[in-house]
Amino acid sequence: MKKVIIIGASSGIGRALAELYVAKEFLVGITGRRKTLLEEIQSAHPDQVVVSAFDVNELKSEVHLNALVEKLGGVDIVIYSSGVGEFNKDLDFAIEKQMIDTNVMAFTQVADWAYQYFKKQGMGSFASITSMAGMMGSRHAPAYNASKAYQINYLKGLRQKVKRQKLAVSITDLRTGFVDTPMAKAASKFWVATPQKAAAQMSQAIQQKAAVAYITKRWGIVGFFLRLFA
Repeated sequence: MKKVIIIGASSGIGRALAELYVAKEFLVGITGRRKTLLEEIQSAHPDQVVVSAFDVNELKSEVHLNALVEKLGGVDIVIYSSGVGEFNKDLDFAIEKQMIDTNVMAFTQVADWAYQYFKKQGMGSFASITSMAGMMGSRHAPAYNASKAYQINYLKGLRQKVKRQKLAVSITDLRTGFVDTPMAKAASKFWVATPQKAAAQMSQAIQQKAAVAYITKRWGIVGFFLRLFA
């Protein structure tokens, strides 16, 4: 049985991913701060779901992930679905720091752990949910867009390392547009996907070992023009 760990699976896209991989008959490790929500998923699938409740911002992810992998008996795919996104027109640093802590600091620790684990194992897949926002700046949410740009470039750097070291490891940037979750705070939204549709396309991209996948696919059109003009 293949095994996947989803970081941030208590709600939204992360929960949709957990349910999708259960349906695919994976053994699924799920993490998040809200233990009760994680246990709801586990109670519905007790033979396939293993819970590890922790806050990625405590920067102890390595300890928790090592323990989770031991319970699962290994891991083939790691997906980073944790994220914070807020408008911050007045540049309240407490709000900026919250986004930096989760989208930069915690992300980096998990990405490094996954890279080192799969390097030692000799194979595996790491994917992270980034955002179209990382391809542009924003006067309304400067830290959010900047943190997503960081993730996009960090994943690009990991792909370069994988290629140089000739590893059988895939690094996938799941670059989302609007998905119907509380994270989508813009007043004007279009091409809004359900979490389930987003999760299905993400799973397909990971399976295909894609470097970058626009979620949903039509956002690739916007990405093309942003690469040219942003």
